[in-house]
Amino acid sequence: MKTTPNSRRLNETAREIVASILVSEVSDPRLDLITVTGAEVSPDRSMMSVYVSTDPDRYDEVLAGLESAKGRIRSLFGSAISWRVTPEVRFFIDESVDSGMRIEEALRAVPPSLAAERAAGSDESDAPEVDTADGGGSAEAGEA
Repeated sequence: MKTTPNSRRLNETAREIVASILVSEVSDPRLDLITVTGAEVSPDRSMMSVYVSTDPDRYDEVLAGLESAKGRIRSLFGSAISWRVTPEVRFFIDESVDSGMRIEEALRAVPPSLAAERAAGSDESDAPEVDTADGGGSAEAGEA
């Protein structure tokens, strides 16, 4: 879907409203400790995809809680906005945060021998030489 400043603003507003509803209006314990990472509203405002992040071992539990609260969330969302149509809500788990954490762990777990090889490979002796003998003089700033 093409993103415009208006659609980005609309999506951000929808994300904030849904997050507020989940914090203050829904008391399902399965929905504790979740983060609404994004929302995408269709151009005709008939569908809204909401992306949430949580611990990987709670994915099924959180999706079940969101599905059971979907009607209430949609009703409260509809009363919080002034659109002609209240969008149908779909929930998805946003696994990008978990992927980022796995990548970070993998980078931290780089064996010391590999890290030493990479550091040795970036010595200045391996850097390409620059030929400054073109008669133009130095390229430092401030010289005329």
